Amino acid sequence: MKKIITTTTAILLAASPVYAASSQASHSGILTWAFLGLCGLIVASQLVPSILLLIGIGKGLKSNKEVSEH
Repeated sequence: MKKIITTTTAILLAASPVYAASSQASHSGILTWAFLGLCGLIVASQLVPSILLLIGIGKGLKSNKEVSEH
């Protein structure tokens, strides 16, 4: 059992430099960041109505009123 743990530890330590960050910095321009901001704004504006809809569904399920059929 000790040999398995030692071998696994050695393999993980040898593979850890693979996951290290590179030294290159990102050189994204202002248009890239503006586009990503616009995408974030669209996603956020779509979340508000969906949250309100889920709250309404929850209130509807929680209420004890019976719906009469016509």
